[in-house]
Amino acid sequence: MARPLSEEKRDAILAAATEAVAALGTGAPTAKIAKAAGVAEGTLFTYFPTKDDLLNALYLQLKSDLHGAMMAAYPASGELRARCRHVWDRFVDWGVDHAATSKAMRQLTVSDRICEASRQSGNAAFGDVEALLRDVMAMGALKDQSIAFVGAVMQSIAETTVQFIEQDPTARDQYNQAGFDAFWSALTKP
Repeated sequence: MARPLSEEKRDAILAAATEAVAALGTGAPTAKIAKAAGVAEGTLFTYFPTKDDLLNALYLQLKSDLHGAMMAAYPASGELRARCRHVWDRFVDWGVDHAATSKAMRQLTVSDRICEASRQSGNAAFGDVEALLRDVMAMGALKDQSIAFVGAVMQSIAETTVQFIEQDPTARDQYNQAGFDAFWSALTKP
């Protein structure tokens, strides 16, 4: 009878994969990931039958973590700008406070190793963020654009904001405010 899989080992493999993908991209060797996780490479493949399975599982976990961070203590009944600012601040904070995780997420997002089913599942979790963005979009020039485009605009401005904060942490509040103002203006200006 096979031994049950350990959640701790699975989590260790995903944590090691996050660091490896952040440092080396999706080409990071599974042997390096397994070693960093403290497991044999064969054990890694017990949990994730292929490297693509590992990368897709990691992508979904990181998307879930990001969504959880963005929606923590979300003021659902607040004014639209305040709700948007809440989501923005949590997105930027997550990127700054979890630099390797954010970098791994960027690598996975553009990787052709992430299957369409994983992309759809990862994006489906953001339905509440999409609804918020649609409400904001209705106010301005981007009202006829796709939610995917507006989400990409948000991500681009947020990632730029994160990069500038990483370069000069003393200007964190200034960059965060400027990034949000640019994003809000892009969505709401006619």
